[in-house]
Amino acid sequence: MTDLTPPTGAGPLGRREARLAWGLLAPTLIAVSLVVLLPLLAVFWISVKPVGLADLRPPTPIVREDIRGDLEAEGDEAVLRYRLRNSSQDQTITDVVLSDAWPDGLLPGALDPRCAIADARLSCDFGDWEGGTRDEIRIPVTATAAYLSSPGAEASDPVLSGNASNILTNFDFTLENFTQIFDGGEFWAVFGITLFYTVFGTLGALIMGLFAAMLLNKSFRGQGILRGLYLFPYVAPVIAVAFAWILLFDPFSGSANALLLQMGVSSEAINFFGERPLALIMVTLFEIWRYFPLSFLFILARMQSIDTDMYEAADMDGASPFQKFRYLSLPQLLGILSVLFLLRFIWTFNKFDDIFLLTGGNAGTRVLTVNVYEQAFALSNIGAGAAVAVVIFCCLLLFSVFFFKLISREEGL
Repeated sequence: MTDLTPPTGAGPLGRREARLAWGLLAPTLIAVSLVVLLPLLAVFWISVKPVGLADLRPPTPIVREDIRGDLEAEGDEAVLRYRLRNSSQDQTITDVVLSDAWPDGLLPGALDPRCAIADARLSCDFGDWEGGTRDEIRIPVTATAAYLSSPGAEASDPVLSGNASNILTNFDFTLENFTQIFDGGEFWAVFGITLFYTVFGTLGALIMGLFAAMLLNKSFRGQGILRGLYLFPYVAPVIAVAFAWILLFDPFSGSANALLLQMGVSSEAINFFGERPLALIMVTLFEIWRYFPLSFLFILARMQSIDTDMYEAADMDGASPFQKFRYLSLPQLLGILSVLFLLRFIWTFNKFDDIFLLTGGNAGTRVLTVNVYEQAFALSNIGAGAAVAVVIFCCLLLFSVFFFKLISREEGL
């Protein structure tokens, strides 16, 4: 009886094709790993380190050499001076040793007990240095005829060596950074502001983009010009448009305040970017205005790909415009709306430049990304800034998992 069971597993040709495919993909995978994974791992590593701006450079012993006095004739006396210090204010350097070539014909006077001259070389053993240590070695010297005919003492550079633990590469870890950012209610206030800015900025950009796409989904004269104008907020430089908004809503010379005062809407100038909670509302409106063109482009492209036959059938059945949108257009747009919501949520949650240019994070607009900047550079605490960045990553990771688990996967999602 003939066995009709189909073969299982990959044959020699299939395995060869798989190896070839992986070989072709290997450069791309390596490049992505280097560009994405290494910086991400570095942020996680720094987040559990007590790292400040001053710790980015490892502790090193520093030496400067000079001669106090003139050695121009035989018998002239001077002082050979070495000024030494620990570059770190809190890290210890062990086994610090100074070494320098001793010039021929230069007669030394009384040496420091820590120093010795042997084989035409000066050596000084300083032992261990605490953070911020400064020291100085003074050696009286007398010039001879042999010295005057040879290079001076400063012709050779002294070498100061020592061993120090680099806080960036050692294995000392701490959770103090996370304790610091979660301590008190400040973090949760910033987190709430971030959620408000992200959720309303994302939904506002999607809704405004949807309305703009519906307006321009019909052909009319000047449609191309209007589409180009709609794209202006997105393609314009962020510095230019942020500066324009600041000038427009300036409480002293802004056009918006002048118009409100002349119309009698307001009795005094309004500081749009300097008062709570108005400043947060304004930066959210700026986010909506600046990024709705992206949603507009994607939604319009999807709407123009929808078959018009079902709209004609709905017209024959007497469906209203709202019914056509609710039962025909919206189901077709769910896929692209879901993708846009995911992308815009992630991008807005990570947004830094818009808020920093408009308010600098003041007046109740301090979001998590601004907190990263302030912790890392304003407070010189790189570790705490990295810890906030890790919190941002975890929040977006949880949101992405939640999104893909609970949101139905439509076409294109």
